[in-house]
Amino acid sequence: MAGELIGNILSLIMLVGLGIAGVIAVLVWKKNRASRVTFLRFVIQAVGLAAFFFLFSLEPAIPLLYVLIAWFAVTLFLGRFFCGWVCPFAFIMDIENLLRKALKIRYRLLPDKLNLALHKGRYLIITVFLLFPLILWIFNPPPDTATAIMMARLLAGPFRPYSLIIDPLVPFVVPWTGQLILGNINFSYPYVANITSLIQATPGQIFAIAFVATTLIGAFLVRRIWCRFCPAGVSIAALNKFKAFKGVPLLYIEKDEAKCTKCGVCKRVCPVQVNDVYDQKGGKIKTSQCMLCARCVELCPYEDTLKINLGNKPVFKSRNWLEPSIINEERKIE
Repeated sequence: MAGELIGNILSLIMLVGLGIAGVIAVLVWKKNRASRVTFLRFVIQAVGLAAFFFLFSLEPAIPLLYVLIAWFAVTLFLGRFFCGWVCPFAFIMDIENLLRKALKIRYRLLPDKLNLALHKGRYLIITVFLLFPLILWIFNPPPDTATAIMMARLLAGPFRPYSLIIDPLVPFVVPWTGQLILGNINFSYPYVANITSLIQATPGQIFAIAFVATTLIGAFLVRRIWCRFCPAGVSIAALNKFKAFKGVPLLYIEKDEAKCTKCGVCKRVCPVQVNDVYDQKGGKIKTSQCMLCARCVELCPYEDTLKINLGNKPVFKSRNWLEPSIINEERKIE
């Protein structure tokens, strides 16, 4: 037991060390400041992928209920930071984005009204996921309290719909038998396991294949398409519209209206077409659409116009990069 614990600790230390080494390597290697943060995000996503593989490999397994609780706790403090920087499903879409750029294929933009409707639709989806277990409980309640607690910890029985909320956290390389096995490596895809178990036999397989094809093609053509209505991406940032929660989340983008020239760069580079950074006047950007990917802050050409703050402390600021050599770099950015 002690040996296993020490091994797990050493594995975590190794992952942290790899992450730090990757960050340092990007800072030293990547001279183009217009994409340095983007490459840092790829490093963190890759480390996060390994961390989730390690997390799901632990014996005994961490109860999925605890993972779900941790997910909401992180969201409370950091908003949709996880979506922008860690999410394994988002990592798949970002890899597709790199492929599309390599092939020099232009991405598509969704109409603003449709994009906003997709975003608002996620709250309806999450409401269904949260209430549906109550209906299942009514029609097929657990036989006793102990069984109910066990089912809740495992997100099984009537609590099964809750597992769909954390499905994007499943890495595409998994330590269990996946949907695709190449050699000794098991590959999975978010939601597929739940789809094939909830919808049995051939219909489930057809629906799963259609889901994978649709999301992969969609993400190739439209940046971060699933992130726009992903139920797991519901942010506690939505609560900051109420006075009692104006300090939530602690991580957010702030804008200095006096320095903003309405150049539109922030709208153009946002992977999920958030317009609030451009439209809103100065102060805290109050939108639950933002994934805090920092792309707008990275490319804003005016010093200190945009900041990412943790509490009241800025952790990343825009800077004046309107120099001839960097203007040429900006022209190459999609």
